[in-house]
Amino acid sequence: MKRTMLLGLSFVLIVLSPVTVGSDTPKVEQVELQPLVAQVKRLVEAMDYLGAPLSVTDKQALEKAINDTDASRTRRAIQDVLDKYCLTDIHINPESRVKVAQGPAKAELVEKGWRTFLVKVRNEAGVTAQLRAESPNALPVYSRGERNSSQSPRPQQTITQNDVNNRWLEIAMYNKPPLNPQLSGLELEYRIIQLYSRDTGKREAKLSFNVGQGTQDIGFRNDTDILFACLPSTDVTLRVLDEQRKPTTASFIVRDEQGHVYPAQPKRLAPDFHFHPQVYRTDGEKIRLPAGDYKVEFTRGPEYLVKTQTIKIVAGKPQTLTFRLERWINLAKLGWYSGDHHIHAAGCMHYETPSQGVLPDDMIRHILGEDLNVGSVLTWGPCYYYQKQFFEAKDNKLSTGENLMRYDVEISGFPSSHSGHLVLLRLKDQDYPGTKVLEDWPTWDLPILKWAKAQGAVTGFAHSGWGLQLKTDELPNYEVPKFDGIGANEYIVDVTHNAVDFISTVDTPSIWELNIWYHTLNCGYRTRISGETDFPCIYGERVGLGRSYVKLDGKLNYDTWVEGVRTGRSYVSDGKSHLVEFSVNGLMAGTQASEVKLQKAETVRVTAKVSARLNVEPNEEVRQRRYDTKPYWDLERARIEKSREVPVEVIVNGQAVARKNIVADGSMREIAFDVPIARSSWVALRILPSSHTNPIFVIVDGKPIRSSRQSAEWCLKSVDQCWSQKSPRISAKERAEAEAAYEHARQVYRRILGESEVN
Repeated sequence: MKRTMLLGLSFVLIVLSPVTVGSDTPKVEQVELQPLVAQVKRLVEAMDYLGAPLSVTDKQALEKAINDTDASRTRRAIQDVLDKYCLTDIHINPESRVKVAQGPAKAELVEKGWRTFLVKVRNEAGVTAQLRAESPNALPVYSRGERNSSQSPRPQQTITQNDVNNRWLEIAMYNKPPLNPQLSGLELEYRIIQLYSRDTGKREAKLSFNVGQGTQDIGFRNDTDILFACLPSTDVTLRVLDEQRKPTTASFIVRDEQGHVYPAQPKRLAPDFHFHPQVYRTDGEKIRLPAGDYKVEFTRGPEYLVKTQTIKIVAGKPQTLTFRLERWINLAKLGWYSGDHHIHAAGCMHYETPSQGVLPDDMIRHILGEDLNVGSVLTWGPCYYYQKQFFEAKDNKLSTGENLMRYDVEISGFPSSHSGHLVLLRLKDQDYPGTKVLEDWPTWDLPILKWAKAQGAVTGFAHSGWGLQLKTDELPNYEVPKFDGIGANEYIVDVTHNAVDFISTVDTPSIWELNIWYHTLNCGYRTRISGETDFPCIYGERVGLGRSYVKLDGKLNYDTWVEGVRTGRSYVSDGKSHLVEFSVNGLMAGTQASEVKLQKAETVRVTAKVSARLNVEPNEEVRQRRYDTKPYWDLERARIEKSREVPVEVIVNGQAVARKNIVADGSMREIAFDVPIARSSWVALRILPSSHTNPIFVIVDGKPIRSSRQSAEWCLKSVDQCWSQKSPRISAKERAEAEAAYEHARQVYRRILGESEVN
């Protein structure tokens, strides 16, 4: 993949300040209000997404206008707010002829940066074609390594010096969600246009608009000549230092006084991602900014504080600015290493060609910038044929001693995906035997899991909650879900074949993920949980939103880290709370098979070191959300009323049996419980929904864990429900083997049910 990238020259966005320089554009008096309001709401959402928000005052004015009971006042007030952001006013007459006039917005661009404006469209013809923008001043199509989306490719031709001087502009209409690609046909709507300037100083451009061939107005009034003032931008060198004053990589969100984000999100090139407000920069790298005052928010993952710094940029004066990071906790120093086993370099939000995606050089920057000790980049269906070249069955060469990157595989977009997506870690071979293309792979999960485990891989289900949706928020509960999704669905069968090492958590609702896990633990199975983000599909905000923290005795090593996931010497977390050294009677989880043996029923001692950190002031917007809305796992949801306390619970066989509240001020505290154990049981700790340990199995009198008849019944019913959903898509040649595997699961659960004496 050919690409030009200069980290020292980040492309800059200045977004229109609503400064009126001319008379108001004509007002539209007749337009249906309900669809106009819907379009305006999408427009505001799009501007926020692009890092180009309307001012707070103007948002408030829009909200007031929308709530006004006088429709005529609402129409005019909406236009009063939005017109001043408009670079052009476009009139489409009843014969679909287009004419253009310059709008009230100040014609100001920035050198080597993008600026976002609105375009007002008065559509008397009800045209529903796409509004196109063109300019003879536009740069050649591939001048910056990416196509100008508003133009067709030009044939090759000789470029003169005059062409070079005159083509200083790039132009693009923003037609992506939440906006629709075409005009709505409504009498009034607003669109978004983005302009890039190569130069500084005064520059004139001719902007033309049309809605198809022959739609320019008589006299060629479908264009307007605009004289722009292109402000100079300045290189800003960043000194990025960690808590020990050593050079590092960090996340930076740069906003001007109006809240506009820099560099430009829509036109970023990797390693900067267009769907992020933040960029990641290493010590000594640069950001290019125009003159002005900015607020910079910087951090390095959830173990660091989010700090802000105000900076002032002077035109033409290169500057060097220092940013010192500050930790509130350092788990790696205690031997607990964080990792996200579900990261993608292609598909979902990744660029215009998700079948290819981005390179290892780009992904390692995000792993470093979020201080992930381990990042597993998973190749999957849409990008399999391109991204598989990066699979090495070893750490990528870009890894450091503290931050490892390894390419592995997610079975997603494969014939078996309907049964549940699989995460395969520590693979030696990524191609299933006898296959040449993805369509050759098995149509259900169990054969793939067995193949992976035969080569020493660690196997699990991805985004476990999908397909296991529940109507209740009780945990555990006995409602049988539909098993109609791509989460830990066929897990209910595969666990009985000892083919699954873990199920994933944190990236789907906690109740849905944990309920199936609790039920299988109650039946005596010892599957572990692991934390993941599924970046950038479920969560695109950043890598490492869901994490596993694994205890290692020596140096960081990918193989031993993954082994810690398999053995449960780990806990899962959103990174905002931590449950380390969880032990029962002195035995730490993940050691000696996580098994404590008792001769008879007795009280055990449960201990751990616990830390959590919340801001002093509650975030009510997050705290009050339903459990099945994002963010699914977040410490804020565990906050007790308006205090800074969160509950630490002891879980025995899925039930909370003891609880202590701790202050989430970042301090590490030792915590202890005395817990009666009447029969063989599993024990865990949790701060729900923020962190959860893996279990310790307390075996009484040598008997297996059979802690709930209801759980066994739930599992048995779930096998039948899963078969009803998955069997139609299992190929005929594999059907008999799959039927036998499902029947095996039924027989196992019937036996467990018979051995279970209590609910």
